[in-house]
Order: sequence, then C-alpha cells, then structure tokens
Amino acid sequence: MDDGSVEVLRGAVARETELGNLTSFRHKRTFKKVLLTGLTPGNTMAEQDDSNPEADSKQKDPLESWEDGSAFGVSDDSDPVCETPVEDWIKDLDIESTERVPIPDKLVDQVIGQEAASIVVRKASEQRRHMIMVGEPGTGKSMLARSMTEFLPPEQLEDVLVYRNQEDENEPKVRTVPAGRGSRLIAERRAHVRQQRERTNRTLLFIALVVGAALLLATISSGEILTFIFGSFILVFGYFFLRTRLTAGDESNIPKLLIKHERSDEPPFVDATGSLAGALLGDVRHDPFQSGADLATPAHERVEPGAVHRANKGVLYIDEIRMLRMEEQQALLVAMQERELSISGRSERSSGALTKSEPVPTDFILVAAGNLDSIQNMHPALRSRIRGYGYEVYVNTDMKDTERNRRRLIRFIAQEVRNEMKKDSGKSIPHFDKQAISLVLKEAQRRSGRRGKLSLRLRELGGLVRIAGDLAAEDGSTLTQSKHVVRARAIAKPLEQQVADRYLERQSEYSMLVNEGERVGRVNGLAVLGADTGLSDYSGVVLPVEAMVTPTQGRSGQVIATGGLSDLAKESVTNISAVVKKLTGKDIRDFDLHVQFPGTHNVDGDSASITMATAIISAFEGVPIDQNIAMTGSLTVRGEVLPIGGVSAKIEAAVKSGIKRVVIPRSNMNDVLIDEKYESQVEILAVDSLDEVLEHALVGKEEKVSLVERLAKVIDTISSGTDKQPSA
Repeated sequence: MDDGSVEVLRGAVARETELGNLTSFRHKRTFKKVLLTGLTPGNTMAEQDDSNPEADSKQKDPLESWEDGSAFGVSDDSDPVCETPVEDWIKDLDIESTERVPIPDKLVDQVIGQEAASIVVRKASEQRRHMIMVGEPGTGKSMLARSMTEFLPPEQLEDVLVYRNQEDENEPKVRTVPAGRGSRLIAERRAHVRQQRERTNRTLLFIALVVGAALLLATISSGEILTFIFGSFILVFGYFFLRTRLTAGDESNIPKLLIKHERSDEPPFVDATGSLAGALLGDVRHDPFQSGADLATPAHERVEPGAVHRANKGVLYIDEIRMLRMEEQQALLVAMQERELSISGRSERSSGALTKSEPVPTDFILVAAGNLDSIQNMHPALRSRIRGYGYEVYVNTDMKDTERNRRRLIRFIAQEVRNEMKKDSGKSIPHFDKQAISLVLKEAQRRSGRRGKLSLRLRELGGLVRIAGDLAAEDGSTLTQSKHVVRARAIAKPLEQQVADRYLERQSEYSMLVNEGERVGRVNGLAVLGADTGLSDYSGVVLPVEAMVTPTQGRSGQVIATGGLSDLAKESVTNISAVVKKLTGKDIRDFDLHVQFPGTHNVDGDSASITMATAIISAFEGVPIDQNIAMTGSLTVRGEVLPIGGVSAKIEAAVKSGIKRVVIPRSNMNDVLIDEKYESQVEILAVDSLDEVLEHALVGKEEKVSLVERLAKVIDTISSGTDKQPSA
C-alpha cells in the first residue's frame, strides 16, 4: 500500500472519530475496499462515496442489499412498504438458499430491526453508560447486551487477589493486578513456599540425624537398649511434630485468586438473571471447623465473588430485574455508585457472617431488562441512577414490511441455521430454499398482527425455523423446503392454540356452537387466548353470547353478567346499557338484563362489546340474529366501533367453526392476515358504528329496518353533537 493510501486511511479514521463513530455502513464498506485495493492519492472516501450517486448505484457491493440501512444512526425506516406478495418478491432474489446469505461479524449487526437500540448500545459501550431495555420477550435484548462487550477495551481487565490479614482474620485484604498476572503471582508464591518447606525439612532431618547418631553412640557406650528405643520414639515424634508446626501456616498465607483473566480474554459478559443474593453480590462460605486452629479454613480462602465482581470491566446483564429484592437492588446501586463492593457472608447463621473483605472492584456496565411492569418494581434510586447516567430503551416488537427488512429476516434465518451448525450435539439443520423462506416471511407478517409490518418476536420465529430444519434433517433433505415449514407450523402451535382447537372440537361435539338459522338474543362472538402470555401468535376461539331481558318485580333493574368477567368486561356491559337506553327510550330500571357466556370462564377485555350490545338489543326488541355470522369489536357509549387485537386469529377461528361472515372494526381491515386457504371461505364485513353491525346481523325486514334506522339516527345525533344534554 503506497503513502497516499495510508494518508487516506488516516483521514477516514479521523472522520469516523469526528462523527462519533456513527459512520454509515456504506462508508464502512468503502473502508473495506480501501484496505483491499487502496485509493489513488487525492481521492477521499467522501468523493468515492458521494461524488457520483449514479455510478455508485451501478457499482454496488454485492452485499449491499443485505446491510442494515443507508446510514448508521438513522433509526427511522424511510423505505416504502413493499406491496409485492412475498411469493412473487422472493423469485427476484439472486439466491437459491440461505447458504449464500452473508452474516455480519459483529454481534450488534446481527440484531434485526433494533436500529435505535443498536445505536444506544454502541454509545453506551464507548461512554460506559448503564442501560434499561424494556420490551417483549424474544426481541433481542440479551443479544444487544452481549454485543456491548465487542466495543469494550480488553486491555483494562484485572485479576483480583484476596490475601490473609494477619492483623484481623475476618477482614481479608484485596489487591488487583493486570490480567494474567494473578496466576503467575500465586504460582511464584507456591514455589517459594515449596522451597521454604524443603529447606525446613532438610534442616529438621539433619538435626534429627545428628541427635539420632548421638543417641546411638550413647546407647553403645552404656548398653541401655530401652533408652535407645524410647529416645528414638521421642526423636521421630518430635521430628514430625516440628515439621508440621513449622510448615502449617505456609499454605494459609498463599492468596486466593478471586477473579481470573488471561491477557487474550474478551471483556466479561455476566448474565445474573435469577441470581440470589450470594451469587449476585458475593458470599463467604461457612467453616464447620471454625473453632479449631489447625483445622479451620482461613477466611480469605472462603471468600467467593458475586456476579457484580466477575463483571468488573465488562457487562452485567439482569433480565426481569423486578425479581430482585429491594435490599439486593440497594446493594447493586452501591456497587454501581462506588464501583467497588465488599464481600461478606449473606447468611446470619453462617460463620461467614463474621467476615467482610476489603472492597472488591465492581466497575461494570449494568444492562437491566424486562417488561414494562419491571420498571414499576425497580428501586427508585436505582432507576434514577440509570436515567441520570445512562439510557432507557424500548425495543421494537415489529418493523415495516420493506424490501430491506425482508432481507434482514432472510439473514436471520441464515443466522439461525449457522448457529445450529455450531452446536456440539445433535444434527445440524439444512439451509432454507426460496419457497421455505417465503413461508417464514409470511409467518412473520401474520404474527405481526398488522398489515405492512413484520414481527420481531424472533425467538418464536426461530423456533419455527428450527422445527422445520429438524424435519428436513430427519428426511435427509439437503435443503429445508416449504413442506417442512408447513408441517412445522402445525407442530409449533403454542399451548393456547392447542387449547383453542380442543375447545372448538368440544363445541362441535356437544352442539354448543350454533352456526345456522336465527335466534333472538344470541350472537357468536370471537375472542383470543394468549393475549396476556407475551406470545405474538394469538389463538382464536368462538365465544357465544346470550342475552335475556326480564321485567323487574318491584325493584330497580340491574345488569347481570355471568362467565367470570374481568372488571374491564363488566365495565363494557355497563357502557352498553347506556346505548340501549338511548336507542330504546325505555326505562332500563324496569328490566333486568341478563348476559351469559355459555361454556366459558375468565372473559377479559372489551372486544366482545358489540357482541353483547347486539344480543341485548335483539332481546329487547325481539328481532332475531343470523347465527352464521360472528363479530368482534369494542364499543363506545356513543355507538362507535373501535379496533381490537388478534383479529386474524379470530377470523380463522370463525372459519374453522363453519361461520361464513365475520364483522370486524373497519380500522382493523389492514390487520387481516389470514391463511390463503381461509380467504375464500369467509366474507369479512367492516363496520364503523353499531347500526352497521345490526344491519348485517339482524334478520327480518320491517323490524330490522325500523331498528337500524332508529339507531342510526341516535348515533348521528350523538356524533354531530346536536343531542341536548341536561344541564347541571
């Protein structure tokens, strides 16, 4: 490489420093080209990169389409949503399988869809800032935390030694030395003790021989054999006694290597998730022979480091930090603030409780992770410390369905396959062909629950990849094919989906589900299982709702809802009564409204609001409801239908139950992503208000028309604000 190229390299490095290491990936790619080919003097990286965009587009790096963005540091995805169906889009890719997909070297670049968090991770590593990462499980929090060690300098690692304190046995001394030096110090100390012991043994043996020779001469001259035997016994006993006493304290004076590193070691990443107090903060082991001077173990040898000490100069990762008790969080805060923490016995009944070492270094970067409820149970001072001296990040659960993001997911599949190839036991799984890739991408679309999005619950998606790969390996296929992914989807159903399937079977066997004819006060609602389990894959069930209106007998009417309703569901029933009163004009105090969810329990949420409202209005007016229709949606007191979650799973559950029409909120239409086999079997009806729901659900001519018209007028009056409200 000539002098001009060297100068260009220096300029490139200086430019990256000025930009705070937020250089674009395109610059990094050009930087690679400089290293490989060199640049002519006078041509800077900026000129190579920006002077001629057309030429740059023609001479694209073959790996460019797999990179994470046009510029590192841009967290907003400005790429348009890809409208091309996955099965058509995949045909234009210049790959035959995931085997040709390049994988980034750095772990932080392997994380998918978390650009903003990746930026924070890099800066937090450089500036040694603490972090809180909050988000759903399986979105890459631990992977981001582990990647921080790639940006930490390994030359700062230290070995920690614990020495015996001759003045106070219960306060061991602590010393730090550069990495790799601790083992040599102990080896040198052991060699010194061994040499000293050998000299002591030789001296004692020489004295014993001299005394033995003198005793032998005295015995020969006197002829007293018993004196010789008795004297020899005393001599041997004295020799071993003195040797034991003179060398007994040598081993106890050797320091203990508390934290060990080698010069070539990377900065430590310590996962302390679920650790108890001793494992997190260090402990001193109990000594059952504490009262015996010769049998007792010295206090410094019983000192054990905690995760906070082993993470010194590295990263300490704690997931579900809310599981730590307040006193442990307080001690963790002290370790963060002081960057050192003494080790003491954690059990009051142990002899280790008497021991407290000198402070041990705890200069770590804390990455606390969890869900939103984790923040509520954190120690206020601990969170304040992280907010004041670090970052708080909420990780993404989905990303835009762009061409670039689709390539990222393909790269994720390749990463999972290659990770499986590195495992020590079991069969490795084969790479995925184009058709298998397209099915995984469609599954990511479906699991996102929103059109134009891709799911980032990659741990669950990775489970599908691994199961499909296992099936392909079992068949002996060289590539994982679409048939393996289809079978994997059936096998990889979550427990909630399996329960839902069994529930639908039971409804069918016992004729609990009515999907034909017409009835008064009965509606087929839709619900999901798994809404509170943290899973991205909802499981739909059909939820029949029945209503009956009975006159009160000398008392005020009330709304009676059964089926184990949650507080939110009960509140939705109360809100529905307001719509009913406005529509019918009847004094609801003269009637009891009975709402039942047959065969179900623990109904949560308000997505059954329009179902209950339709059943109650049908019961009030005596107008029948078509039983081959199902519905879901939240309802306001003004009669407007609001969006709900899990709409695709609910529609699929209705189709499995033989229902041909499904009513959903119009704002959920973009979220409908059902399997192709179900698309031709169902008609999806989008609605904005309750009168539209009744228009689709009710059966009958005059009664239906009259009721819908009345409700439409009521809703229009409320929405336009012309309805007169009583003054206070």
